[in-house]
Amino acid sequence: MAGKRPYELSQKELESRIEEMVTTTIADLSSEFLLMPIGNGFIRYQEFQAAYEVLKQKTGCFEKLTAETVRSSLMENSLVFGVLRSILGMTAPEWAELARSELDSDINQGAARQIDKNCRKMGYYPNLSRRSATKTLGRIDSLIEVAVQYIKKGAPPEQEGFLHRLTKFDTTFGEESLSYAAKENVPYAMLLYERYLGRPFAAHRDAVSELVGEVMENAIEKRLREAKVSYRKTGRAEKLPGFGQAPDFCIPDEISPKVIIEAKVTSDDGTARDKVARIKELETQRNKHVQDGKPWYEVVACIDGRGFRQRRNDMRDLILRLNGKVFTAATLDHLITDTSIRDFRSS
Repeated sequence: MAGKRPYELSQKELESRIEEMVTTTIADLSSEFLLMPIGNGFIRYQEFQAAYEVLKQKTGCFEKLTAETVRSSLMENSLVFGVLRSILGMTAPEWAELARSELDSDINQGAARQIDKNCRKMGYYPNLSRRSATKTLGRIDSLIEVAVQYIKKGAPPEQEGFLHRLTKFDTTFGEESLSYAAKENVPYAMLLYERYLGRPFAAHRDAVSELVGEVMENAIEKRLREAKVSYRKTGRAEKLPGFGQAPDFCIPDEISPKVIIEAKVTSDDGTARDKVARIKELETQRNKHVQDGKPWYEVVACIDGRGFRQRRNDMRDLILRLNGKVFTAATLDHLITDTSIRDFRSS
């Protein structure tokens, strides 16, 4: 890694070379959107394809798509619920709204999301049936019924200026379109799987958005542990005495901190603006915690993601206000040696 980084410069050097340091820090940011955490609820294609085959076979290649054949498929593989939703081409909350408006179901968006999540677990539906969970079973029945109704009906005639959600190659003409997609030489299961993941992987990105931030936090924690540094990692939305806004890490603890760390990862420039504002607020808090004319602690930012690349002015301000203590995934190995954390290393 050639060249100086902002955390290696004095405040005077930092101010004279700030544009160079902003460019260097932005260049160090990685495009984390290419890699996503899998998380506990991720469904691999092989699992999805197996559920698709169950539904395809139970419905006679979708020529006998009924509420009964779908329930029979769910008894064998709970993930059939996700396959059916993918054919419908809707999110779980949208599907719930359809059931509420068409069948007067009492299902709400939260319940629909929970059912959709639970049906990713093998055996969820048959076990639910044995437990006689009347309300949930009734809600699932209403979702199945309205989905079958809309899929079989297909898209209505085109209206000027509008596009109907069922105007897709596999649902435009109802069962005829669906059966064609399943019978002909079309990789239909793969198409449904990609639709299930959404706007290539968007639904999954949303599901693991919190885990993306944890990737950076885990990397920080790994380095602190390896250096045997005492630290306190705060919980989500946790309140700390003396802090209007709690940082992600306090070193050695929150009672007498000498270093606080805020970890932020984003691929969106609007979100990056908000996250920079959060880090700046920690620096503002630091300036109020003063003893003998000096702040109690050092504020360190660990950031990554292409969203910060679009915020050059914010990056300049951040580097100056934090005295250069801004690290990325590429420079995280310098976190301990180039901050006051080094004073808490154990041999």
